[in-house]
Amino acid sequence: MTDTPLRIGIIGGTGLGDALGAEAGETRELDTPFGKPSSPITLTQWHGVEIAILQRHGPGHVFNPTHVPYRANIHALKSLGVTHVLASGATGSLQEHIQPGQLVIADQVIDRTHRRAKTFYEHAAVHVEFSEPFCPVMRQWLLAAAKRLDSDVKVHDGGTYVCMEGPAFSTKAESHMHRQMGGDLIGMTCMPEAKLAREAELAYALIAMPTDYDCWRPHTSDQPVQALLEEIMGNLKRATTANISLMKAALSDVTLLSQQPSPAHDALKLAIWSDKSKLDPAEVERLSVLWGRYFEQAEVG
Repeated sequence: MTDTPLRIGIIGGTGLGDALGAEAGETRELDTPFGKPSSPITLTQWHGVEIAILQRHGPGHVFNPTHVPYRANIHALKSLGVTHVLASGATGSLQEHIQPGQLVIADQVIDRTHRRAKTFYEHAAVHVEFSEPFCPVMRQWLLAAAKRLDSDVKVHDGGTYVCMEGPAFSTKAESHMHRQMGGDLIGMTCMPEAKLAREAELAYALIAMPTDYDCWRPHTSDQPVQALLEEIMGNLKRATTANISLMKAALSDVTLLSQQPSPAHDALKLAIWSDKSKLDPAEVERLSVLWGRYFEQAEVG
């Protein structure tokens, strides 16, 4: 992977390209062995950096977290030559010190989803190493960029993201349980996205955008529901503005990503436990975008 040209896939919401100020590019409509991705992918540049922008929930936010086509999204990005994935998403905060409107560069995840396809390799034994679910090189890159931001943009170094199934939010009992489990953030989209990126040998990092304190922290006022919702939307707007600033700062210097390979780029090297000669050649070919380089000299079928 060290000789592969750098291309950063950005997974976020509608209008992200315009917010970044990305140059005019081309839009690709793709199909994959796992269906169509959730949106067309825009191939463009930001100050010379090749980027590919994908809307996780689709145009108009039509996919709820359970039904996002995660496998199609990651496969499509891989097929377009993406080497690194920079994802972002709204979350709740499970800790007092992580305030709504701030940012968190997550470093751990607890997967509590149960209705989602979590692997590309359903007809082979493939076991990727996942103790560190977020790329340490990308985390270092983002944290270095955070130091170049205005002092009023608070970026937390590390946090455990609890990924729940949804689409309903937590009960109070669940919210307290997530805190007791060691969670710092609660969201619905990190998994299986991060795991699939690892299976595709893509470096992956996540910028979490807390919008509220979930429901574990009692409200201290008698605000009506509408006012609370407006407060949450205001926090999301502040976090989104900070997120765009962080992305711009990071993309302005990708030297670290160019010079230091991610451990994820060789994630399949020791992960394919199946005897390659026993695998169905049609399945090997179907997933060639993901694992093809490990079968170039192997006798299959």
